[in-house]
Amino acid sequence: MLKGEFMPKAVEICKGVKAGTGQNLLLIAGPCQIESLAHSLDVATKLQEICRHYPVQLVFKSSYDKANRTSGESVRGPGLQAGLEVLREVKSKTGLPICTDIHLPEQAAAAAEVADILQIPAFLCRQTDLIIAAASTGRTLNIKKGQFLHPSDMAMAAAKAASQGNHKILLCERGTCFGYRDLVVDPRSFVLMAETGYPVIFDATHSVQLMGAGGTASGGQRQFIAPLIRAAIAVGVDGLFIECHENPERAPSDGPAMLPLSKMEEVLKMACALRAAACAATIA
Repeated sequence: MLKGEFMPKAVEICKGVKAGTGQNLLLIAGPCQIESLAHSLDVATKLQEICRHYPVQLVFKSSYDKANRTSGESVRGPGLQAGLEVLREVKSKTGLPICTDIHLPEQAAAAAEVADILQIPAFLCRQTDLIIAAASTGRTLNIKKGQFLHPSDMAMAAAKAASQGNHKILLCERGTCFGYRDLVVDPRSFVLMAETGYPVIFDATHSVQLMGAGGTASGGQRQFIAPLIRAAIAVGVDGLFIECHENPERAPSDGPAMLPLSKMEEVLKMACALRAAACAATIA
């Protein structure tokens, strides 16, 4: 914890949507990358319908460019301008807040015209210029913890954003490297990151990724998504990041680590019930 740092108990992402103490569970969800407007709208509306039945605040997430793919020949997405147009339409037609990731400082301003949350990828969480550019837009930042980073060091990433007068910061856990490909989720990370005072999000799908295990693509162990969510909710995270797809095996990226859309309601029902029980136990 940085001494004297301003530490909000809750972060307002947009009107009516907050993350943190006393707020409903935040869910950042959607397909890994934008495939088309029709596909994005279909997933967004299905997620919206599912979430209506649960105490969940939904933010739609998808990427216009997957700049950190395993192979240089992998499909990356429609690109900045075309991708933002898709996200703009999804936002307009559904009313949902939008999250997308940026990879370069010069992308921040354009993405901020559409997105309510600018996401800093885990590999880039130490890139000072990127964080400062994103924070300078005034949008909420979702900063993913690098697979190589101690959770306490995320206080430094948050401090870079806060130096721009922007305290709308979410810190996201996505596992720590164990060997060359495996990722391990240590529940202590949630506690240590929460000590910064900022809301903590658990990326349940990238945490089961097997980097490069598919040869020219990453693999994944989606059978561990639900168990890891149970652990994260029990510890007390403020939100979940879940990439999902109606047919992950046909997704252009991260299919083996994505949750089938048909399983989303089952997972949310479990997460919300467990969160309610955990909150009651804490109050008692």
